[in-house]
Amino acid sequence: QLQLAESGGGSVEAGGSLRLSCSTSGYGSFCLAWFRQELGKEREGVATLAPIGGNTSYANSVKGRFTISRDNAKNFLYLQMSDLKPEDTALYYCAAYREYSVSCGKTPGIYRHWGQGTQVTVSS
Repeated sequence: QLQLAESGGGSVEAGGSLRLSCSTSGYGSFCLAWFRQELGKEREGVATLAPIGGNTSYANSVKGRFTISRDNAKNFLYLQMSDLKPEDTALYYCAAYREYSVSCGKTPGIYRHWGQGTQVTVSS
């Protein structure tokens, strides 16, 4: 069983940066991803990281501003967020599902493991 726990959220002014962290405990090959959800809206995929080749994908709204990465030695997944905008305000989740592939799905329903979420608030 994979356990995930996010940290690093907070409040920042527009144009600022934050780095979210997600500790991962467990063994195996997993697709890893960050999602976000604004109050009253559906959960949105932000970025994915494939277990084979480390291929990444991003939502168009964050391309060029966000970077997903991992530290295998420390079992952490990260989301570096730069040039933050008020529309980035949301509850951010890390998620995973078992997979052995060069690409990962973007649909929340296929992710079996979720963290509790960390709030990011960007003020204008």
